[in-house]
Amino acid sequence: MNINTEINRLLNFAKQRGLISEDDYYYSANLLIDVLQVSEFEPEEINETLETAAPILEQMLDYAVQEKLIEGTTSERDLFDTRIMNCVMPRPSEVVRRFQSDYARAPKAATDNFYKMSIASNYIRKDRIDKNIVWQTATEYGDLDVTINLSKPEKDPRDIAKAKLVKSSSYPKCLLCRENEGFAGHAGHPARQTHRLIPLRLASHRWFMQYSPYTYYNEHCIVLNRKHIPMKVNRKSFENLLDFVTIFPHYFLGSNADLPIVGGSILSHDHYQGGRYDFAMAKAPVEKTYSAAGFPNVKIGRVKWPMSTIRLTGDDREELADLAEKILDKWRNYSDESVGILAESDGQPHNTITPIARRRGAAYELDLVLRNNRTSAEHPLGIFHPHAEVHHIKKENIGLIEVMGLAVLPARLKQEMHLLGEELVRGTEDISANEELAKHSDWYKMLREKYPHVQENQVHDILKEEIGKVFATVLTHAGVYKRDAEGMAAFDKFMQTVSEE
Repeated sequence: MNINTEINRLLNFAKQRGLISEDDYYYSANLLIDVLQVSEFEPEEINETLETAAPILEQMLDYAVQEKLIEGTTSERDLFDTRIMNCVMPRPSEVVRRFQSDYARAPKAATDNFYKMSIASNYIRKDRIDKNIVWQTATEYGDLDVTINLSKPEKDPRDIAKAKLVKSSSYPKCLLCRENEGFAGHAGHPARQTHRLIPLRLASHRWFMQYSPYTYYNEHCIVLNRKHIPMKVNRKSFENLLDFVTIFPHYFLGSNADLPIVGGSILSHDHYQGGRYDFAMAKAPVEKTYSAAGFPNVKIGRVKWPMSTIRLTGDDREELADLAEKILDKWRNYSDESVGILAESDGQPHNTITPIARRRGAAYELDLVLRNNRTSAEHPLGIFHPHAEVHHIKKENIGLIEVMGLAVLPARLKQEMHLLGEELVRGTEDISANEELAKHSDWYKMLREKYPHVQENQVHDILKEEIGKVFATVLTHAGVYKRDAEGMAAFDKFMQTVSEE
């Protein structure tokens, strides 16, 4: 392996992808020479086109390990390859200028180019994301998306040991803070030298947009508050979401709920998630309409979706935000013991909302998903949370992404599904004695009865189909109003309180 050639390959890639210009060539080359501790350099003619820089970076990382510049752990390699890519990155101000210039032509051009840059810079590690196992399962609620997440590498014991030695610091306060841009990282914090943010004004306040380094769907973006303040769903949230889809009408934007269990992700930093993807929830039809006094211009509907969802549609953002605020206020204080909904217990609030905004031509669409985080002796992790019988597939909180119809499942399932498939093909009656598969025993018995004779060429598709059906069940568990006569009547009862003055 010739490190001189690899430096030239990276410079060629960076020029092709617009990370640097010809004027930056020697500047970037000298930065690479310094980082890689190379004493000589000679420009070379490179004729290749690569989708990502990953193959070049792998060679450079092997060189760095060979020369004892780093240890070969995943964490050290990730920290070092980000440092390498920083040598061919445009400054944040330049990225912002490009974005604004592109936006002046078209909002879509701005996001397209920013997303491509985030992949080219290896900030979005596309080579890892492409390893995720992704499929769709047809259900009565539409085609649900399922992904087994293989993009986050397992921790090396050497990295874990080093992380314990890192001096405690409150800078940056969390992974979402604006201060991450350019941060070198350490054993306990990912490198962010290639991280870039786009400043936004939402409801007269300063926010930033970035892409998620582990994109779960197309152009998966994160919109974060300039300040490190806790998540809160309120009127300002609705205004922010509607402002965002005004600026980027080709994107949706949603918020996790603001309470534990139903909150999904980082609750310590106010943020939203969006992107350019049509989830099953967005395609789900309205199955019943309502009206609300004082809001004649807003269409109100109950969505045919396993989680209890109210859809507001209208042209006037102010009116939509007013009605959303009214629904949120009503829901915060609403109890219906007949269906297990209590607004609070022992002084702890339980009701909140997961809101999602999108555009339909000139109109705005705001989905409000009713959430409740109450627990019980029978369901200690949450009454409206995946129940114990589905924990073998999905035990984690149901956040915004799952709410919309995308299951993000743990990497362990790849191996477990392979082993389960072998047992099904073999015709094994009982797997409860198998330590690795025992958690799937009850589900496996159902599969054996449903598919008594499974061929090897069928089993993979069967398991994917059945996992998708489990995810549909997960969503019904998380729905506060069950989709039976009693649940729908209780939903209508709540909507009656909304329709009143």
